[in-house]
Amino acid sequence: MSLQLSKPLAFIDLETTGINIATDRIVEIFILKILPDGTQQKKYKLLNPGMPIPPESAAIHGITDDKVKDAPTFKEVANELKQFLENCDLGGFNSNRFDIPLLMEEFLRADINIDFSHRRLLDVQHIFHTMEKRTLSAAYKFYCQKDLVDAHSAEADTMATYEVLQAQVKRYAQLGNQVDSILDFIGEEKIVDFARRIVYDESGHEVFNFGKHKGKRVADVFNTERQYYDWMMKGEFPLHTKQKLTEILNRTILTKK
Repeated sequence: MSLQLSKPLAFIDLETTGINIATDRIVEIFILKILPDGTQQKKYKLLNPGMPIPPESAAIHGITDDKVKDAPTFKEVANELKQFLENCDLGGFNSNRFDIPLLMEEFLRADINIDFSHRRLLDVQHIFHTMEKRTLSAAYKFYCQKDLVDAHSAEADTMATYEVLQAQVKRYAQLGNQVDSILDFIGEEKIVDFARRIVYDESGHEVFNFGKHKGKRVADVFNTERQYYDWMMKGEFPLHTKQKLTEILNRTILTKK
């Protein structure tokens, strides 16, 4: 059984200055776009993050300040990336928790309006952890019988991720061979913001997923404790989280009128 697509599926891998979604920046991005007819399109960018690359991060991916000093910033390539991702579902390895949230932050910082809310998000790590529970290098070895050369290179990791997904579809008939069937099988998180500070409850209401108000409806908290919104907006929360908070607050205010 081979993967069947009804719309393009874009695999994304980032190399970054660190792992903080709210404060770190992208230094390298590779996107592998698979079209429904199986055709592949690729997009690669080395980026100047506008901040020093910590030595511990450079030690992992090999990208130093000197290598990116003449590279464009994310803002300079943001429109090009947005157009490349147009009408695509999104995939990757641990992409739902890291690559896509951080990519969204970069688009927001660049004042680029891009909506991922209607995209299907296919995290190959989620399949792997559901079925075998290991890492990308182990997944590549397990499913493809190959050693992952140049791990932590955005291109190598992205290409390996696509190969792993193809092998998973062939190995697990119960997954089906479409993005929808795969997500129906492994489950899809009902999140509001990519940092998962806000999620949907069983009734479809936005609820906090952390802190003293965990499990409470966001609108209810804003009605009784407006300063909690102010505290979050001043704190080091991701821009996407703040954007969603503001949408909920504005909706709450309109409802009260």
